[in-house]
Amino acid sequence: MKKLLCTFFLISFSVFSYAKDLPDFTELVEKQGPAVVNVSITQTVNQEEMLPQMPNIPEGDPFFDFFRRFRPPHGGIPHEFESKSQGSGFIVSADGYILTNAHVVDGADEVTVRLTDKREFKAKVIGTDRRTDVALIKIEATGLPKVVVGNPSQLKVGEWVAAIGSPFGFENSVTAGIVSAKGRSLPQENYVPFIQTDAAINPGNSGGPLFNLRGEVVGINSQIYSRTGGYMGVAFAIPIDVAMDVADQLRIHGKISRGWLGVMIQEVTRELAESFGLKKTEGALIAGVEKGGPADKGGLAPSDVILRFDGKPVGNASELPLLVGATKPGKQVEVQVWRKGSARNLALVVGETPTEKVAQRPGKMESAAGRLGLGLNDLSEAQKKELQIPNGVVVVEAQALAARAGIQRGDVITAVNNSDVKSVEQFNQVLTGYKAGQNIALLVRRGERALFIPFKMR
Repeated sequence: MKKLLCTFFLISFSVFSYAKDLPDFTELVEKQGPAVVNVSITQTVNQEEMLPQMPNIPEGDPFFDFFRRFRPPHGGIPHEFESKSQGSGFIVSADGYILTNAHVVDGADEVTVRLTDKREFKAKVIGTDRRTDVALIKIEATGLPKVVVGNPSQLKVGEWVAAIGSPFGFENSVTAGIVSAKGRSLPQENYVPFIQTDAAINPGNSGGPLFNLRGEVVGINSQIYSRTGGYMGVAFAIPIDVAMDVADQLRIHGKISRGWLGVMIQEVTRELAESFGLKKTEGALIAGVEKGGPADKGGLAPSDVILRFDGKPVGNASELPLLVGATKPGKQVEVQVWRKGSARNLALVVGETPTEKVAQRPGKMESAAGRLGLGLNDLSEAQKKELQIPNGVVVVEAQALAARAGIQRGDVITAVNNSDVKSVEQFNQVLTGYKAGQNIALLVRRGERALFIPFKMR
């Protein structure tokens, strides 16, 4: 009996000690929770415009009936209706400036902010930056509770973090986890070194804060990786220093200014490193240089491997856009490249990223297609034969709006509304006929399937 009691006390003591080591978030939530807000969006959707257009197919073609089934009879649905959605945000100044995600307020006709004390305010969108998915909005109020901004560079992998937001509309929900990784580069994002966490993030958490144990905001919860649309243990947050820099530029200048080189880059594989005589698989390989751009003027050329930029090492291709984008346009920098078996240093002046231009990898990222976040290439004759289609363009990069709409690399775009797509050049010419706010539908071939994907032009 004595032995049994001893064992019981030992187990109890172990459980108690383990519980003592777990973090307590109650004080954090009490102090910082009031600065977290619910963001509700209302927008008017034209149902008729959002429906896919009939492609240019003869009425006798078997596919004519297939595509016609997607469209209900005329008059069967209202032309316009109000669409509502929700997200999260947090107050960064006592006079009403609030940070959230750009995709939360994108296309909104009306933005409503609700505080934890149940007060509601109509918010003005000061500006958005789709490349980092950051938005700055403002409500007319004073003396508001605000978050404490931390330093994400001091975060350590394995450190505890907490998220507060409105998943599925459940306001001020708190979840916790650890930092799984730092500096993550995602396929469609070029300017954000994401913080990866395993804190439970779900739809509605977007735009909410990620806190460290000191109660400081270290990130904005932005994305999840999921096969179901819900939480699967992999979430990503925008570092707060990146977000605050964007917010300051939007507030002061009304736009974002980023450095630009004018190069298309790709990863240096082991095989490429060996062929170029590099001892390590490092750097960013230049696949193309835009004529007249900063890189071209500075002497960079295709097949150069950028090893260092402005004194900072370039470990892989995904790091270069971050370094360049964070550089002030007009600054002269030194770039170390590997060329023909040896390293050399070049000096160049960083340019400013043109409007709606995104960091490029091989593929034609023209200005009109760039409005949708698309990088495209013409189909070769061999590809057309293999796919058994006469025309189309292949997607080599899907970013921003295109990625959020569901466009994927490898998709083949065969039509815009009822206009066939024959080349990248012609695709861009077709897009220039549409103004911002107009809806279009892209006919996409994906494997053996064909589907329409609607877009609102930006």
